[in-house]
Amino acid sequence: MPIWVLWLIAAVALGAAEVFTLTLALGLLAVAALVAGITGALGLGVAVQVAAFAVTAVAGLAVVRPIARRHLRQPPRLRSGTEALVGRSAVVLEEVTAEHGRIRLVGEEWSARSLDEDQVIPAGIRVDVLEIDGATAVVYPREALP
Repeated sequence: MPIWVLWLIAAVALGAAEVFTLTLALGLLAVAALVAGITGALGLGVAVQVAAFAVTAVAGLAVVRPIARRHLRQPPRLRSGTEALVGRSAVVLEEVTAEHGRIRLVGEEWSARSLDEDQVIPAGIRVDVLEIDGATAVVYPREALP
């Protein structure tokens, strides 16, 4: 069995191990083994294959991994404006239908409409805001209506 085939087997094994561990290091080593396997398939010697593996592994671990880890450690994106209202709870002030209604959302009155065109939500019912469409909140009741 040619050595380049062993590199490809190592690449597959390292790639599978990366899927289970999610460390990123094994994935970068799998890419390095793949590069070494391709180098061997092109007919270059074992020394060149080992050098290709080493250079690719060092480049991946020294350059790519720190960048990827920095991106993974970033805090979640803050939602602001109307985007921050989606998922919040509100109280129906005036009956909400598919065309009109009023709710109290985060201390402010908002125009609202029901997500379900056939649904009428009476005043006093708690609803969840599913989306903001312009200046209108699209809502759905938290509990089944009587």
